[in-house]
Amino acid sequence: MTIEVYADVVCPFTHVGLRRLTDRRDQIGSAESVRVRAWPLELVNGEPLEARLVAEEVEELRRQAAPDLFVGFDPRHFPGSSLPALALVAAAYRTSDQLGERVGLAVRHALFEEGRDIAKPAVLADIARAHSVMAVERRDEATVLAEWHEGEQRGARGSPHFFVDGDGFFCPFLDISRVGDDLCIRADPIGFDRFVARALAA
Repeated sequence: MTIEVYADVVCPFTHVGLRRLTDRRDQIGSAESVRVRAWPLELVNGEPLEARLVAEEVEELRRQAAPDLFVGFDPRHFPGSSLPALALVAAAYRTSDQLGERVGLAVRHALFEEGRDIAKPAVLADIARAHSVMAVERRDEATVLAEWHEGEQRGARGSPHFFVDGDGFFCPFLDISRVGDDLCIRADPIGFDRFVARALAA
């Protein structure tokens, strides 16, 4: 079975979710692959994400839910667009779901753990070489747009939105809310365990 998720590479919530999901999958020895489809927030929202906003989310994630992640995140190197990285991931998925998953995790690791600007051609070229990804083509850029519109038709609510056998799960591992001007992000172990029980077969 393939787990599908609509997500952006610059979404910190997705970084947490994919790491938690793939770690749990590997721990229990499941064979499911994760197909990360493009959900470009700069197109969904009509403007790129602000580094300041993402930095706030990262700070709260580290404080309340994921102290082990985002060790090298640097908002000064936040990309102006996620579209080039999404196209690289689409190119990797043309080879296999396994390669696409690895590259999707690699671009997120470069941004959130190494503080690299994943909109820069040199950074993407490094990732492509490390994973033997063929050159990004125009069809990969078209795939990004097609997947975004497909996600809209399927009812994706945001990034990340998982689908398992047609059932949708929006950000099932975090409880996100605002109290006044304060952003509250907490781990949701019960929701995550329910999702894992549905998504992963031991």
